Amino acid sequence: QVQLVESGGGLVQPGGSLRLSCVASGSIFSRNTMGWYRQSPGKQREWVAIITSVGSTSYAASVKGRFTISRDNAKNTVYLQMSSLKPEDTAVYICGAPGPGSWGQGTQVTVSS
Repeated sequence: QVQLVESGGGLVQPGGSLRLSCVASGSIFSRNTMGWYRQSPGKQREWVAIITSVGSTSYAASVKGRFTISRDNAKNTVYLQMSSLKPEDTAVYICGAPGPGSWGQGTQVTVSS
């Protein structure tokens, strides 16, 4: 089982940037595909970005070109660099390891002027 703890959320103005971090423990992090997801009030959880154990990445169309997912296996950490943020990016961002079915508690990102 993988335990996940996110950090880095906050309030940012439209056009601004944030970097989210997710520290994993409890299993062999480097072998797991990791992903970032988000959920807004009244909406279903949606996939944002994913990175495989070998570093291949995929992005949702809504964030492609603005968000970058990366991982540091030595630190058991996955990151989400978010740029050119829009109000519609406001959500709770959740780190997940789909394989083991592990999820973090989430970190709030609010984009507002």
